[in-house]
Parts: sequence; C-alpha cells; structure tokens
Amino acid sequence: MRRPSPVYLLIILAASLLFSACSRQDIYQTAIDFERSSAGLEAASVAVGNLDIAYLRNQEVSAGDAIVMIHGFGANKDNWTRLAGHLTDDFNVYAIDLPGHGDSSKPLDIGYRLEDQAGYVARFLDALSVDEAHVMGNSMGGAITALYAANHPDKVQSAVLFSPAGILEYESELVDLVKAGDNPLIPKQPGDFERLMDFALEKKPFVPWPIMGVLEERAIANREVNEVIFAAIRDTGFEPEFRNAITNIQAPVLVVWGKLDRVIDYRNADVFVEAIPDARKAILDDIGHAPMVEAPEQSAELFREFLAESQP
Repeated sequence: MRRPSPVYLLIILAASLLFSACSRQDIYQTAIDFERSSAGLEAASVAVGNLDIAYLRNQEVSAGDAIVMIHGFGANKDNWTRLAGHLTDDFNVYAIDLPGHGDSSKPLDIGYRLEDQAGYVARFLDALSVDEAHVMGNSMGGAITALYAANHPDKVQSAVLFSPAGILEYESELVDLVKAGDNPLIPKQPGDFERLMDFALEKKPFVPWPIMGVLEERAIANREVNEVIFAAIRDTGFEPEFRNAITNIQAPVLVVWGKLDRVIDYRNADVFVEAIPDARKAILDDIGHAPMVEAPEQSAELFREFLAESQP
C-alpha cells in the first residue's frame, strides 16, 4: 500500500493554524496522530506490573511476522514511525516506549541498567503474548535488543542493531563532552533540544516550529528521569559482561551504522560483528546516529534484504 507523503502534514498544520484556535499541544497531537495513521499505526498501552507501557501497533493486523522496535536514550516510540510505514503492510509492528520515556510510566526508583530494561521488554512482550519476533533497536535500544536476543534465543527471529550502545572500544565526540561535564543528550534549557538534534542527526527530518517547541518542552521536563537513566547505562561500554552476553545470540544480526555518528563511533560495528556469531554490518556514509529516522526507506530495504539473505 502506498502511504501519504509527510508533505501532507504541512497542509494539516497550516489548516490548524489558520482555521482554528488550536494550541501548540493540539497541533503537536494532530501531527503525531497523522504520522502514525499514515504509517498504519495506532497508539495503545498495557499494564506490566506497576508500569503502564505505551506502544504503537498496526491499525490492521498483518499476516506477517511481528517486529518489535526499541528506541534509544531520551527518545520514544515515534522515532520508528517513518520506518514502520514501509513495513506495516507485511509485518505486525510493536514500537515500545521504554519505562522512563515517552508516554510510559517514569518512576525514578526502578532499575534502568541495560539488563533491567531488557527484562522490561520481555515482560511487555509476554503481556501482549508476542512469542516470537524480529527485534530492532537504536542506540541504548540496540544494546537492549542485543541483550534480549542473548537471553531469549527462542523468541528472536532476527535482530537489527541501529548504532547500538554497549561497546565503546572506539570513543566518540559524545564521550569527550560527557567527560567535560557537558551532555548534549539531556536538554536542560531552551535551545538544547535543537542542539541535540544537530548533534545526533546528520540528516534531520523537517519538524515544523510548533512541533519542535513541544518536543523541547517535553525533553526539558524529562530531565530528572533522563539523568537517572543515563547514569544507570553510562558505564556499560566498559563492562565485559555485555560483550560476553552478546556472544550467546543465536539469531542472525544486522548492525547498521551511520559513518557520521557523533554519539557512538561507527567503528564499534566491527566489535559487534566479531562478537556475535551470525552478524553482518552495513555502514551508511552520510548518516548520523539514527539511520531509521534519517533514512527510513533505505533502512527498511536493508532489513528486507537482510531477511531474504538470512532466512530464505
């Protein structure tokens, strides 16, 4: 099915601004709902113990396999919307808001280490009775994906790691900034969210000003929980347990990395590929830290080619 181009989003936004008294929050929600619907997705939530977990799922159930999508630090389920739009005709997509992110519960007193978060993903999928799936993750979500695949080999058909965290053999520009006390991934004041976008993405998608303003407000409001989560995951790249764990992955794995990534150096792809028994890599020359956001169609094509080669 050919889905509407995101350019129609501008028409909706213009109409909202010209013909109604919508607030920025109203315009933001209209835009997000349009993006989701255009991708064949709808919002849902499920209780997992004491946590409410928000996620996106297909509007119409597909006859194909399930794909679970796990976002990165400080991000949310909507980072996957444009990639999902190329897949929902043939797959059943579940894009999760991890605890502490998006519309999910944000307690400060639960564990946020990568191992903890992989456990939350397992409980989430159990709650939805998703017994087997292809799993994708970006950055922190890539590391969580790898751990989930290692811990649940019978439930993972394949895994795609987009610029995964977890290994920092080659340090990046972010590492130097954090060591100096400056973390561009945690917005604290007006202007910081635009700086985050510039730092993380080489090819930024167009985001109209009302949407950008709301995104910045929400990011600043999440500062406290983001600092807790970042502290919990910060040292994982120096822990041998993670590297040992991913050697147990049995599913085929594709590692996709942007060569212009300033958050995590793309050369770490080789370390992942060497550690995981059935892994291969794809390096994208003009892309930054989030290939599925910056090049969603290309990312979808890479996934389909990967499946065709690994599961004929």
